[in-house]
Amino acid sequence: MKTPHHSNSWLRRAGFGAAALLAGAGLLAGCALFHPHAFTNEAGLQLYSLRDQLSKDLPGTLAEVHAWGIKYVELAGTYGLTSEAFKAQLTEHNLDAVSGHFSYKEWSENPEGVLFEARDLGLVEVGCAWIDHEGAFDEKACRHAIEVFNNAGALAKLHHMTFFYHTHGYEFQPYGKGTLFDLLVRETNPENVKFEMDVFWVVHAGQDPVKLLKKYPGRWELMHLKDMRKGTPTGLLTGSSDVTNDVALGTGIIDWPAVLHAAQEVGVQWYFIEDESPRSEEQIPQTLVYLRDVRR
Repeated sequence: MKTPHHSNSWLRRAGFGAAALLAGAGLLAGCALFHPHAFTNEAGLQLYSLRDQLSKDLPGTLAEVHAWGIKYVELAGTYGLTSEAFKAQLTEHNLDAVSGHFSYKEWSENPEGVLFEARDLGLVEVGCAWIDHEGAFDEKACRHAIEVFNNAGALAKLHHMTFFYHTHGYEFQPYGKGTLFDLLVRETNPENVKFEMDVFWVVHAGQDPVKLLKKYPGRWELMHLKDMRKGTPTGLLTGSSDVTNDVALGTGIIDWPAVLHAAQEVGVQWYFIEDESPRSEEQIPQTLVYLRDVRR
C-alpha cells in the first residue's frame, strides 16, 4: 500500500486520471472505454527533460509544466534547493512528485539517507538510473548491483516505498543463454525490486520492448516514454546516444501503440515522458497530444 500523502494514487492506478487527460484534448472520455487498445493511463514528466530551464527559472518552468496539463512528475535532483523547499515549489504549482532517481553511489553507501530524502519529497517510488561500471558492463558489476538493489528494496519497503532500477541499455550484454539483465531480474527479490523500462534504451540495445515487458510481467513498475529518431543506430550496449536522437512520440521508429498496450497488460503503473533533447520544450507538448490520440 502506498503512503497516505498520496491517497489519490489509487485513482491514477485505476485509470481515472485518463478521463481528465482525454477531456483536456477535447475528446469524449468514454471513447477510451470502448476502444480495447486505447492508452488509458495518465502520463507524467521526468523533470530532467527540462534541466536547463529549471536551473535558470525553476518557478516559471514548473508553471509551464502545470500549464501543459501534467499532474505528476519524476525527479532527478532538486536544483540546489532542500528537499522541503523543492517539494513546496511543486505543491505551489500543483505538481505531485511520486518518483525519483538517486545515484548508485548513494544507494550503495547511504540508502537510509536516500530514503529520508525521498520521504521529505513525498515520493512513493525510488530508483536508480545508472549502475556505475568501468568499461563494458560485466557479471561482477551486475552481481554487485544485485546486492545493492536487494538491500535498497528491503529498506524501501520498510519506508512504504518501492525501489526500482531504470534500464539503460548496457545491461543486455550476453550472459549464459540470455543477458545480464536476465541475471539482474532473476537474482533480485521480485517483491522488493521493480524496474522502470526506458523504451528508448531498450530499443537502442537491440531489444524488443514488447517481448521484454511480457517476459517479466509484474516486475515493470514504471516506464519512460521516449521516441527514437529514424536512422539512429541500434544494437549498441553503451547506454549512450546523442540527445538529439530523442524525438516526440509518434515521430520516431518505436511502435508506441504496441508498447503501451503491452505495458498496460503487464501492469506498468507509472508513465513518465522523458525528452533529453535541446528541443524538449517544443517536443513535450507534441508527445502529450500523441498520447491523447494514440490507438493501436
